[in-house]
Amino acid sequence: MRRSQNHSRASAADDSEILYGLHTVEAALQNPKRRILRLLVTGNAARRLAPALTSAGLEPEIVAPRDLDRMAGAGAVHQGVLVLARPLDAVRLDQVPRRATLLLLDQVTDPQNVGAIMRSAAAFGAAALVTTARHSPQASSVLAKAASGAVEWVPFVKVTNLARALEELKGYGFTVLGLDSEAALALEQAPAREPVALVLGAEGKGLRRLTRERCDHLVRLDLPGPIKSLNVSNAAALALYALRNRA
Repeated sequence: MRRSQNHSRASAADDSEILYGLHTVEAALQNPKRRILRLLVTGNAARRLAPALTSAGLEPEIVAPRDLDRMAGAGAVHQGVLVLARPLDAVRLDQVPRRATLLLLDQVTDPQNVGAIMRSAAAFGAAALVTTARHSPQASSVLAKAASGAVEWVPFVKVTNLARALEELKGYGFTVLGLDSEAALALEQAPAREPVALVLGAEGKGLRRLTRERCDHLVRLDLPGPIKSLNVSNAAALALYALRNRA
């Protein structure tokens, strides 16, 4: 067995976290760094996850949907599968690959948005997602579900001070671009080569002053329509696409 499963009555309180949803759990099963404590599925979900379960070498506990409803919480779309797992090891900024693109979030606190941004980061091959330890969501089942498995593949880095983190990244050779809907420079025109650190601010507040001052360039998405400001998760996806397709 690649990873042993502990069938003791583990709970989310003993240094474990709840993950649910088919894509989220399947990605956790495929991640050799993820330690699964309990795996609970309905009969239908077990059939859908059969290849992943066989590959992971785990025997699930077959339960009723109401059992998962109770564990996942009201309104959670668990799709018949839930795991209790140890949190992934923390990653430091100096451990992040010095290549490709990093995403940094300046006080973006909504877990749905952060999860969606992480999903886009995985889709476009971003090397990590960086947030501050304060004023950002903790890794949670809501964030993981929104990320649709991306939490297993995109390092989630927490730093104490974002401005200092940007200076550290500059020392590693990163060009820091701050996304601002009112910037004079379009993202596609920014004089930046990889590695790039792209910073996004919270909706409404945008980038904080100290964050803006640490950016090499402030850039905007060149949007042709009358609305120039997007939801932060949509802006992240478009910005990653624009960076990937710059001439």
